[in-house]
Parts: sequence; structure tokens; C-alpha cells
Amino acid sequence: METKTNNNQERVEVMALFGYEMTPCQPLSFRRRGDVRDTEVTELLATTVKFIGGIARHIFDVTVGGEHCQLEFDSRSLAWYLTAEA
Repeated sequence: METKTNNNQERVEVMALFGYEMTPCQPLSFRRRGDVRDTEVTELLATTVKFIGGIARHIFDVTVGGEHCQLEFDSRSLAWYLTAEA
């Protein structure tokens, strides 16, 4: 299975909390392919939704150990992507 997309996104596995207070989804940690341990999300900074060709992309701006990165959830494929290095 390919883990990189055309937009230089890396497919990752995400542990998320759904239905939490005012945030319907909050990513807690993610794991890159080949990693043994999860990378913990330190802070959720912002969430946005982008519609691209009728497909919702949920974008989560997060910090991971002081580094900023983005996690994206594709509503059609139900896949998560890391779009900035952590």
C-alpha cells in the first residue's frame, strides 16, 4: 500500500476521540507506517473543513512536541493524512 500521495501527504493511522464537547472529532495520536510507537498530539489548535469536488476534508492544525503539523481526514476514503512534518 502506498503511503505518500501526490500532494506530499503521508498516510497515517490516527487515534481520535469523537463527540467530545464542542469538538466533534479530536485527534489524540498518530502512527506513521513502520513506527512502533504512536506520536502524541500535544494540542489541537484549530479545525477547518474544505470541500474539494464534493468531498469533505477535515483539517486539524495540531502541535506535536512543540512542532506544528496538520492532520487531514478524507470523508470519502476515511483515510487520515499527515500534511506537515512533526
